[in-house]
Amino acid sequence: MKRVDPSHDITVYERNPAGWTYGWGVTYVDELLNNLHNADPESARAINENSFRWDSWVVHVHDRMTVTEEHGDEGFGIGRRQLLGILAERAGSLGVRIEFEREIAGEDELADADLVVAGDGVNSVLRERHTDHFGTEVTVGRNAYIWLGTTKVFDAFTFAFVDTPHGWIWCYGYGYSKEHSTCVIECSPETWQGLGFHQANEADSLALLEKLFADMLDGHPLIGRAHADGRAHWLNFRTLTNRTWYRGNLVLLGDAAHTTHYSIGAGTDLALGDAAFLASALHEDTHLQPALARYERERKSSIVATQRAARYSAQWYENLPRYIGLPPAQMFTLLGRRHSPLLPHIPPRLYYRISQVAGQFESLRSRLGSKAARDTHGGAPG
Repeated sequence: MKRVDPSHDITVYERNPAGWTYGWGVTYVDELLNNLHNADPESARAINENSFRWDSWVVHVHDRMTVTEEHGDEGFGIGRRQLLGILAERAGSLGVRIEFEREIAGEDELADADLVVAGDGVNSVLRERHTDHFGTEVTVGRNAYIWLGTTKVFDAFTFAFVDTPHGWIWCYGYGYSKEHSTCVIECSPETWQGLGFHQANEADSLALLEKLFADMLDGHPLIGRAHADGRAHWLNFRTLTNRTWYRGNLVLLGDAAHTTHYSIGAGTDLALGDAAFLASALHEDTHLQPALARYERERKSSIVATQRAARYSAQWYENLPRYIGLPPAQMFTLLGRRHSPLLPHIPPRLYYRISQVAGQFESLRSRLGSKAARDTHGGAPG
């Protein structure tokens, strides 16, 4: 907003101290950089220069390991603290005021503002004051998960699935700097309770998780953040939606408006995409209400496919026993296809065979198309 029109008077209120955040690193794909480059090339360049990259997956199941680049679109990781620092520095350089350790309980505190953008997360205080208007709905996921860091630096996006006497527990890890990676660990509620996490403090929880994922971690520790009473920070994911995203001069953005399951790594991309859509709508329509209506309408439409993919991804993990017994190649293929709306309704082995045939057909069609192009351009006389 400030870059496009420096006359805007903009203040960011941040509840946390400068440099404080939780969540270790975030992951994204190059689409985020492309979109951000259109909105603010300088921020895009800074984020790109400070990101950790990978182009392959590694999957551990028992003592088996599979490495592939079949699904290897380039991925990126960046520390949350570094990302926030880049954005804050860029905003400040453009003349945006940033007030840290400032909590906003309601939009009445900002009565003189033309527009209040609520980017205060899934627990948005500003949204909660008008839940009926926004039509907020929350669905709580079945599985328990915990967001951790580690000094083990993963060169590839790494999955590990461990069978225990109480069921499967799994981890996805990805590097976000030259010193650290993120580890998200998940399991069913039965496994979570069977392993004793419901009554263990954080130190004991981390010790057990380090033992369970010893092969993946190569002796490196896990790093957490305990509750004030010493409990580990286990959560159940909440999928949040809102019927509408604005009320008067108050508009929702990011997790305050919508959440998508962490297993597809789209949260950061969607939040920055919301910001770009909102800025564009506000500058293309000088009247606030039509601009906010356009932002809601167009942005809602653009994220439908991502939200659907996130729901199916979460469902795949909640039904892991359906897939984990397959041969490694089949299980790995279905892991990559977990966003498919058909997969839950087709026997896994049959789905795998269909996908293989479809892949062979696509490869043949591509080769025939290439041959036809060569014949067309290379076979005629000069």
